[in-house]
Amino acid sequence: MNMDHTRAWVRMPSGKRLDLLNPTPFDWDDEDLAIGLARTYRWGGHSAWPLPLSVAQHSLTVLALARAASPTGLAPHAELRELLHDADEGLLGFDAISVIKPFLGEGFHALAGRLQDVVFQRYALVFWTPDEKIAHKRADRVAAASEALHVAGWTGEEVKQVLKIPFKPLGTDPLVALYGGTPWEPWAPDVAAERFLKELRRIQKRR
Repeated sequence: MNMDHTRAWVRMPSGKRLDLLNPTPFDWDDEDLAIGLARTYRWGGHSAWPLPLSVAQHSLTVLALARAASPTGLAPHAELRELLHDADEGLLGFDAISVIKPFLGEGFHALAGRLQDVVFQRYALVFWTPDEKIAHKRADRVAAASEALHVAGWTGEEVKQVLKIPFKPLGTDPLVALYGGTPWEPWAPDVAAERFLKELRRIQKRR
C-alpha cells in the first residue's frame, strides 16, 4: 500500500503528533497517555454499570494484584511495567475484544507492537522474563475474570466455560482499599486519568 499521501498520525491532547507507522518515544506526554487510557474501554464498552470500564482503571487493578502476589514487593521498574502493560491501547484509543483479534490482521498487530516497543523505550523498561510473564499474565487474567463477573455482566460459569479464563474471579475489589468508592464500579474518565497519572508519577519518582 502506498502511504505517501495517507495521514498516519493522530493528534494528542497536548498537541503532539503520534505517527502510527513510525512512532517515537517523544510523540506523547504522560498526560496524553493517562487521558487516552481513561477514555479507552474494556469489554467493548459494555458494562452493567452506568459507565464502562477504562483501561486506566484495569491497569491499576493489575498493578495492585501484581504487588499483592509478590512476597518481596515489586521493584519500581516492575511496577511501572505492570501499570503500562496496555499503554499501546491508550495511545491508539482502542482495546480489541478477544473475539475480533483473529480478524484484525498482521498490519494491526504490527502497529500495536510498534507502539508497545516505543512505550518500553520511553519509560526505559525491559520485557518480562518467562517467569515474570507468567506472573503478569496471571494478574491480568484474574483482573479480567473479576471484571467479566462484576462489571461486564458475565456469570461465574460463563467466565470459565465461555471466556476460558482459568482463574476464579475475585470477590474483593483491590482498588477500594486504595481509593474507596463502590467495589468494581467503573470510574469516570477524569477520575481514572487523574489516578493513573498520579500513580505513574509516583513510581517514576521512586526510580
